Amino acid sequence: MKAYSVKYRFSQHFNVPARQAYDWFTDYQPNDLALMKIKGQRKISKINSDTVLLNETTYRNGKPIKKNKLVRLNEVGLSWSNTPVSGPNRYSQFLYEIVPVGKKASRLDFTGLLLYYSNTKPSGNKIKQLAEEERQHDSGVWRHLAKAIIREI
Repeated sequence: MKAYSVKYRFSQHFNVPARQAYDWFTDYQPNDLALMKIKGQRKISKINSDTVLLNETTYRNGKPIKKNKLVRLNEVGLSWSNTPVSGPNRYSQFLYEIVPVGKKASRLDFTGLLLYYSNTKPSGNKIKQLAEEERQHDSGVWRHLAKAIIREI
C-alpha cells in the first residue's frame, strides 16, 4: 500500500485573545472529544512540558478507530503539531497556529497534511474530493470548539 498526500487548509475565528485560546486548546482533557461532538475516549500522557501523547478511540459508522497522536507544542509561537503515529492516517501531520486578531480575538490557521493510503493511485479529482471532505470535517470540529471556548472561559 502506498501513501498519497492530501493537503488542505482553513481558518477559524475565536472571540478570545490569542494567548488564552492557545492555553485552552493545548490543555488536553479527557472530555475534549465531547466538546468536538465526537463520540470516543481519550487518554492523555504528558511526555514533557512540550510533548503530549493522545491515545484515542473514536467511532465511524459504529466501528472503533484507534489512534495514537504525538502532539508537539510551541508555546512561544502559539502553535503546535499533531502527528498520528498509529491508525488509518499514520504519519500525517496537522499544523495549528493561533494568530492574534487585535487584543480580544484570535484566529486558528490550520494546515492538514494528510497521508491517504491506497493500493491504487488516486486521481487528481479523488485527492481534491478527499481534501474537501477532510476540510469540511475538521473545520466543523473547530466550529464546535469555537463555541465551547466561549462557554468554558
